[in-house]
Amino acid sequence: MSRGGSSRLDSRSAVWIVTFVAILMNVIDADAYNCHEVRTAFQLLQVGPLSRVPETPGTDVDLLICKHKGPSCCTRKTEESYQVAVKRQTLQNVQSYSSELKHLFSTHAHAFQDMFRSLLSFSQGHLSSLLEDTYSSLFHHAQPHVHQLFSSLSQYLSGANISVETTVHNFFNSIFPLVYEKLINPDMEGSLMEGSVISDCLRTTRKEVNPFGYHPALMAQELAGALGAGRQLSLALKEGLKAINATEDASLTKDCEKNLVKMMYCSHCRGLTLFKPCMGYCLNVMRGCLASLSELDQPWRRYISLLEQLTLAVAGHHSLELALLGVRGHINEALLYARLHSPIITTMVDKVCGLSTEEPTGMLPSTSPEVTTPSVTSASSAAPTQFTSEQELKHFSHLRREFLLHLQPLKSFFMILPDLLCKGDTAVEDSTCWTGQNVKESYESRVVGTGLNAQRQNPEFKVHSMAPRLEEVKERLDLFNQETLERFPQLEEIEDWEGFGSGKEEGSTMDCDDEDGCQSSGDGQERKSHGGVSIDSKSTGRQPEGDSSKENPSKPPPVRVIGGSPSASWLQPCSLALLFAGLGLQWMLL
Repeated sequence: MSRGGSSRLDSRSAVWIVTFVAILMNVIDADAYNCHEVRTAFQLLQVGPLSRVPETPGTDVDLLICKHKGPSCCTRKTEESYQVAVKRQTLQNVQSYSSELKHLFSTHAHAFQDMFRSLLSFSQGHLSSLLEDTYSSLFHHAQPHVHQLFSSLSQYLSGANISVETTVHNFFNSIFPLVYEKLINPDMEGSLMEGSVISDCLRTTRKEVNPFGYHPALMAQELAGALGAGRQLSLALKEGLKAINATEDASLTKDCEKNLVKMMYCSHCRGLTLFKPCMGYCLNVMRGCLASLSELDQPWRRYISLLEQLTLAVAGHHSLELALLGVRGHINEALLYARLHSPIITTMVDKVCGLSTEEPTGMLPSTSPEVTTPSVTSASSAAPTQFTSEQELKHFSHLRREFLLHLQPLKSFFMILPDLLCKGDTAVEDSTCWTGQNVKESYESRVVGTGLNAQRQNPEFKVHSMAPRLEEVKERLDLFNQETLERFPQLEEIEDWEGFGSGKEEGSTMDCDDEDGCQSSGDGQERKSHGGVSIDSKSTGRQPEGDSSKENPSKPPPVRVIGGSPSASWLQPCSLALLFAGLGLQWMLL
């Protein structure tokens, strides 16, 4: 009796135990494939509407990307949301890196343009003060032509397709009727009306008459050489911004989007939300997706090198400042030349334009006209001028060095961009990670390099050709680099910027003289300075071609001005001091 009862009790217990174990297994299985964590991650990452993630996993789901045997927390709608999200996230990450580049180029482009405008404004005021103080009869009538001259030079520095030589010669053509009427033959004042036949004749025959000697051609030559590098720097910064904008708008291929979904979100479909992609796996996917961008590496590196050399050429030798300051001296010498040779000029004008005057035609004046202008260095102003020039030179030197320091690490931007997108918490290394198929200790496939050719061995997906829009960017960069080197072959002679001006802080002319080689001598020859090479046009001290061909060799030498245009040997340091004193005064008045 007791034995039978005990047997029945054991069988009942066994049934209950089996039932309990079955129920427990079902509960554990249900918990293992619950989609709660997937829905939470979907919501936190703002992938899309939460309704697109099922609450419980499905067993018969027709997926296109995240295919696997077994239950899944994804549907077609979930995949579509993941695809949109991963495309948005990747492009935002690319733009976040390129925006730093864009900001650097944009801010420094404005800074250099502000510097150019300040130099032009000061030089224009410098010339206007000469006309007002020394040639008062010309001042008001010549102002529109002065404004047009500097306006055209400003447009040229901004990248406009303007000829500096033509601009300079047009200026002298325009002022010749005024000079002829008010300086050469003041008795004729009022007889040459603007737009008259004689006035037009004087403008159109200025080169034949050659009233200003070789000074217009020399001024044009110096300005073209010095301003050319500044203009090319402006164009280079604009070209860089175009390239950056094109990369920001670069689209991802469908294969890239699918592989990004597989890398970032297919693990979620299995409920594995805590595992990150393996580093090697991420590199393969990103290098494949951005293979077209990586192809910009070589032309971009060459472009950045040219940008460094242009910056050194523009801001490292003060050639731009000196050339613009020299405008006043060239025009002053040209006007004095016209006054000195007024009898011969009158005779030539009478022959060419049929304009008879009572002026003598065969004699030169017995004495050279003297023009007195205020001294640029009085005892009371010498110290403030030196202080201001030192501060301003340091400011321009700081602008250049800051820009160059930022440029150095940007040479490899397009090469390292795919790797940057895998940094941070995007992927993990030396840890259990997601390989695109399973969770493993490490990524076992081969990791390829960057660029199109390397993607032929990419185990994740193949890239066969470059994106058309990025191919255009590459061609444009190559063309710009080629044109820059053709126009400025001396750029390649400029030494590495890190060695340029090292040691003592640049920007002060107080301890600099001709023997140091830190400024050009009066003959205008090209010189090396602190390891750099000026890219200004060479000047041998001889008269340039053009107007000089019309000058009579028997004519007396150009007039020396007492207190007027200084000699070239001491013009440069004093001119720099005067320039920056004026700029400092402008800022104080603002």
